[in-house]
Amino acid sequence: MKLTDHLSSAEREHVEARLRSNLMAWFTTVDPAGRPTSVPVWFLFQDDETVLIYSQPGKKKLRNLAENPHVAFGLDVTDIGRSNIRIAGDAFVADDVRPADENPAYLAKYLERIGALFGSAQTFAEKFTVPIVIVPGRLMTGP
Repeated sequence: MKLTDHLSSAEREHVEARLRSNLMAWFTTVDPAGRPTSVPVWFLFQDDETVLIYSQPGKKKLRNLAENPHVAFGLDVTDIGRSNIRIAGDAFVADDVRPADENPAYLAKYLERIGALFGSAQTFAEKFTVPIVIVPGRLMTGP
């Protein structure tokens, strides 16, 4: 994995496992006045090292992205704030991405939660219709 090449082999293994298995992350966009806005998101770390997020239309993060594509993405162990993984990059709305209910990798990761919260993958996909792709520029770890 190119994004983690700068890490030791043990740290690389740990980071890559978390990027694939963590269920929640923090996604930070910047509004036109320069204020950061962070929201928790479900995500899929893809084979091409991009990160896929599905959003509901009309959300502030989408308005922010339209003005400024620079974003941050972070994983942490929130109980004591250790094992942080942060990605700085750019994000865009990706019109060519399949809906969530037609994305086998996304469904494999979230189907149980989608069923519990939304009833079906189709219902989720009808609500979260806007795919956002993060293109990582830099990965950082540690406190």
